[in-house]
Amino acid sequence: MPRSPSWSCIECGHGSPRRLGQCPSCQAWNTYEAEPPAPVAGTAWAGVRDRARPIAEIPESAEERIPTGSREFDRVLGGGFVRGSTVLVGGDPGVGKSTLLLQAADRVAQSGRTVLYLSAEESGPQVRMRGRRLSVDAQKLLVGNGTSLLDFAADIATHAPDLVIVDSIQTVSLPDLPGVPGSLVQVRECAARLTATAKAAGFTVVLIGHVTKEGSVAGPRTLEHLVDAVLYVEGDRLQDYRLLRAVKNRFGSTGELGIFQMSARGLEDVANPSRYFSSRSPSGTPGSVVTPALIGTRTLLVDVQALTTRAGFGTPARRATGVDPTRLAVLLAVLEKRAGLSLAAEDVFVATGGG
Repeated sequence: MPRSPSWSCIECGHGSPRRLGQCPSCQAWNTYEAEPPAPVAGTAWAGVRDRARPIAEIPESAEERIPTGSREFDRVLGGGFVRGSTVLVGGDPGVGKSTLLLQAADRVAQSGRTVLYLSAEESGPQVRMRGRRLSVDAQKLLVGNGTSLLDFAADIATHAPDLVIVDSIQTVSLPDLPGVPGSLVQVRECAARLTATAKAAGFTVVLIGHVTKEGSVAGPRTLEHLVDAVLYVEGDRLQDYRLLRAVKNRFGSTGELGIFQMSARGLEDVANPSRYFSSRSPSGTPGSVVTPALIGTRTLLVDVQALTTRAGFGTPARRATGVDPTRLAVLLAVLEKRAGLSLAAEDVFVATGGG
């Protein structure tokens, strides 16, 4: 008698013996997909095996990083890509993920390392056209396109690259597994095989991922657990600045912030990040103060602006942009209690320069 299928939430990976309308774990609606039956013995992927031994007998290897050629990118990574690691880069459509990584691939290739850029969303000529706009022309930057992970694996075996970039993990699939590209099983298995291969062969793999409407990387939550680092590119497509944050980094800090500016030449490092966080208000303007803030390992000047007006009616408004609303409420309570300011009938608006 065939086994009845199990179901998993594509947002968080929560399992259930039946299909549910709402996930009890992440509260998402209509996110359950059927899990395929277990593969027949002997046909499953064997994975990578290294025998167990005392920790003192394991040879130490010097930490080797691959610099990206971007000061801001390397700052977030902790000094560059670590060999054998897997990095997941997410962000809204059009925010600049592919641009950032294509430029990084070109700079790494110019340093003499072999880079393999595997695109499942664009054809080779399309990648070339985008690269021409960004002045990308390194000889050791190899471009492949397709949707089958088996074809990508053949390219990896042929060229033995130092860095592999997959754009994107939601559009790659394995023909021997059920489900369409982007489904729960396909995303999880493709990422798992790429991660295991990277650790065994010693190259770095970067996965570009789509994000959901909530802002998290699309696909099962286990995808973030598989990789060594999770980075997010943030920013408004109508503005020039982009921020790069790490929400997970096994080989570096998660408190660093990379700041870039989009130009005709692509994403460029911002030489003076304090300009992003400060406005052009004249010195001494009431309601505006510039304060030093420690962000990661560097100090930036941040412009904090505040405005109070008499509330017309009802409950006074409290609006905060770039500031924690809870922290704002605490500060207002302290000002009323200790400084004797009467703010109960005032609308309060607080914002930081650059958001």
